[in-house]
Amino acid sequence: MSSHREAPEISKDPVADNADVYAFVSPDKPDTVTLISNFVPLQAPPGGPNFFEFGDDVLYSIYIDNNGDAVPDIAYQFQFQTELRNPKTFLYNTGPITSLESPNWNKRQFYSVTRVDMTGSSPVSKLLGSNLASPPCNIGPRSTPKYAALAEQAVHTLPSGETVFCGQRNDGFFVDLGAIFDLGDLRPFQNLHLIPSPAAPGIDDTRGLNIHAIAIQVPITSLTKDGSAPTDVSSATAVLGIWSAASRRRVRMVDAANDEKAESGPWVQVSRLGNPLFNEVIVPLGEKDAWNGRQPSGDAAYLENVEHPELAGLLPVLYPKVFPNLAALTAARADLVAILLTGLPAGVVGGFQNYTGTTQADMLRLNVAVPPAATPNPLGVVGGDLAGFPNGRRVFDDVVTVELRAIAGITYPLIDKTFTPDAAASKIEQGVGPGENRYQPSFPYLGTPHDGFEAGR
Repeated sequence: MSSHREAPEISKDPVADNADVYAFVSPDKPDTVTLISNFVPLQAPPGGPNFFEFGDDVLYSIYIDNNGDAVPDIAYQFQFQTELRNPKTFLYNTGPITSLESPNWNKRQFYSVTRVDMTGSSPVSKLLGSNLASPPCNIGPRSTPKYAALAEQAVHTLPSGETVFCGQRNDGFFVDLGAIFDLGDLRPFQNLHLIPSPAAPGIDDTRGLNIHAIAIQVPITSLTKDGSAPTDVSSATAVLGIWSAASRRRVRMVDAANDEKAESGPWVQVSRLGNPLFNEVIVPLGEKDAWNGRQPSGDAAYLENVEHPELAGLLPVLYPKVFPNLAALTAARADLVAILLTGLPAGVVGGFQNYTGTTQADMLRLNVAVPPAATPNPLGVVGGDLAGFPNGRRVFDDVVTVELRAIAGITYPLIDKTFTPDAAASKIEQGVGPGENRYQPSFPYLGTPHDGFEAGR
């Protein structure tokens, strides 16, 4: 979770495992949108001697749909290349790394950024930047002193107006992973569980872990259909659909005797992500690998899973007598369909919409006419903050609590005012929240990664 180990096959391929996608109007540059896609999840900081990196044989893509058909109109593609200075040493670095050009840094990674515009008769590709340096992993005070400043050197401004960063960061997603997958336990309420134990604070299981982030900050005018910067929240032009994917070549050949590898054939999508927890919680186990290879435009195939989510049926069983109204709710969950598959139409939430039309697709939907919140609420729209999830997703949004409350019925009155949610629905929480030093106020917004030397202290 969010999608750190969401499907059997991709869990074996972490460099292509799409863990989180974020999309939000940049709080310090509100004429831009920041898009972040995370990979290589659940990194323990002391990861040497083979420290974490992106895959040289993976095509990473961030997609934008600006006309509501769940087909990409714009793609930003990232490809990486690793350079080894001295193959005769086992060391990642032979001394302190004080700059991106440091001769002490033995294994470096560079990348290119390409924009593909897919409207018109054929796609048009434009290389925006090449040989862009990623920072090293945060090893420790001797190997990577003054790491924050070092990572800042890896923020690149492209001639076309975008700002990019690709490298290791603090994992911004927080979750009590150990409890939730222990038969849906929520520690603050586990005294009410079918198998009870005393209530306790939640545990943030990702608080000490890192991740690799692909982040790009793009002018809003470069993303909208008509090249405008919308200010009218009700305008369809203001809504963007956003998701990310990773692809591998169809054929991979390995000559173990000569230590040679080669890939050929077309790119094949092996991982994708839009809304947090969609594949994790909504898609059945036997279909998760297939979902990763599909396009969002085909997500009507999972309508039944959204209308009748398994977790909504489990909550009344796992928490006896706590969710009687939810247990009696048998109607199709049109509220969840709106949140996850179509966006919220105008009139459902006052002063807001992020509706992309009738095509059902798992995408983040961001209304760029909604300005950043002066006082952000991690609960986003359900907490009265229209700049947060499910209006896109910010790095600190508590998406687990929001989606648990939605599945428990708190959002059903939006489409059926006769329904009364159970009192517990609005109180559900995982018992953890955004931690200190996890984020930073400017691009790339995810905070400095934990270093291996201090890990576990």
